[in-house]
Amino acid sequence: MYLVDRTFNSEIEIKKSTFIGFITSYNNFKKLREELKISHPKARHIVYAFRYLNQYNQIVEDLSDDGEPKGSSAPPILNIMRGENIINSAILVVRYFGGIKLGIGGLVRAYGNIAKEVIKSAELIEYVEKFPFSFESNYSLIGRYEHFLKSLDVEYEREFLSSKVIWKLSFSREEREKFLKFHKKFGGEE
Repeated sequence: MYLVDRTFNSEIEIKKSTFIGFITSYNNFKKLREELKISHPKARHIVYAFRYLNQYNQIVEDLSDDGEPKGSSAPPILNIMRGENIINSAILVVRYFGGIKLGIGGLVRAYGNIAKEVIKSAELIEYVEKFPFSFESNYSLIGRYEHFLKSLDVEYEREFLSSKVIWKLSFSREEREKFLKFHKKFGGEE
C-alpha cells in the first residue's frame, strides 16, 4: 500500500474542458477542498474520492461527484486509487467545463485519466504499519534512549514521574525488534 505526505497536482484538457487533479494526504483533504473552492470559484465541479485506514486497520472510503452525473466522476477516481493501492490519501479534481459535453463514458475516461496522471506525478511512500508501544526507563538513561530513537526516526512522548520516565511511541515490526535488542542492554524486558 502507498500514500503521499504532501500535495501534488496534474492537469489535462479534454474537448476544451480542463481537469486539474490533486492528490494529498487524507489529513489535508478538508483543508485542500476548502482552498480549492476559494481559488477556483468559476469551476463547475470539485470531485473527490478518498481512502484511509481507521483505528481498526479497516479501509474507509468516500466520494462525491459534486454535481456531475451520478457515478461518472468520483467512482473512476476511487477505482484508480484501489488499483494503485493508495491509502490515507485523497484525490480531488477541479473541472472547468469547456462547452462540449463529454457524455458519461467520456467523463469516466477523463476522471480516470486525471487520477492516473496525478498519481504518476506524486512521490508515493510505501505504507508501513505501526503498533503502539510503551516502556519505562530511569532518568539516567534518557539521553541514550533519545539518541537511539532519533536514529530510528521514531517520534515519542514522555511522562516524567518521580522515579522513572514512561515513553509512548509507535513502531513497525522491524523497528520494534531493533529497539528490543537495544533495550535489553539496559535491563529492559521484552
